[in-house]
Amino acid sequence: MQSIILASQSPRRKQLLEWAEVPFEIIIKSTDESYPPDLPLEEVPVHIARQKAIGVEEYILSLPQYSGRTILAADTVVVLDSQIIGKPQDRQEAVNILASLSGKTHSVITGVVIRHKKSEVAFSDITSVEFHSLTTEQIEFYVDKYKPYDKAGAYGIQEWIGVVGIKSVNGDFYNVMGLPVSRIVQELQKPDYQD
Repeated sequence: MQSIILASQSPRRKQLLEWAEVPFEIIIKSTDESYPPDLPLEEVPVHIARQKAIGVEEYILSLPQYSGRTILAADTVVVLDSQIIGKPQDRQEAVNILASLSGKTHSVITGVVIRHKKSEVAFSDITSVEFHSLTTEQIEFYVDKYKPYDKAGAYGIQEWIGVVGIKSVNGDFYNVMGLPVSRIVQELQKPDYQD
């Protein structure tokens, strides 16, 4: 498999590609992460991922060493009761978010955009996650120890809260970490990306 460009600074996405032994390097450009208010929820992370991919694509146009390289971008959102829950701004917001997820099922949607020589494949992957009822002590312990301020939904499934707090996962576990990596590998193995 040819080396790709990962348009993300997420340590979890980096780790997942490493686990899958996909060769890559990281290039990121800051992009606008807003979206049209009437966009269907499952399209929101695809829209944001596309902005990230296009930003990197435009940046590398003037860099011949990256000519023809495939760009992978992704964005993950957490949805509870038809509302997108973003990254917490501070401790209290993180505590409030986890309290709202406690005892309920929410959706984690990762939008993926793969661009190669001006062609594009885009999709979203949805995983349902159900939390046990969490105590205030559990929530505060997790927030204070793990400081999940860079995570949509204020938690990482691969951390303590996921190990003790999650009742069930329906769908791709790694999608909840930020990348439906097996689906991406299936796509990158197609002949279109090998030239």
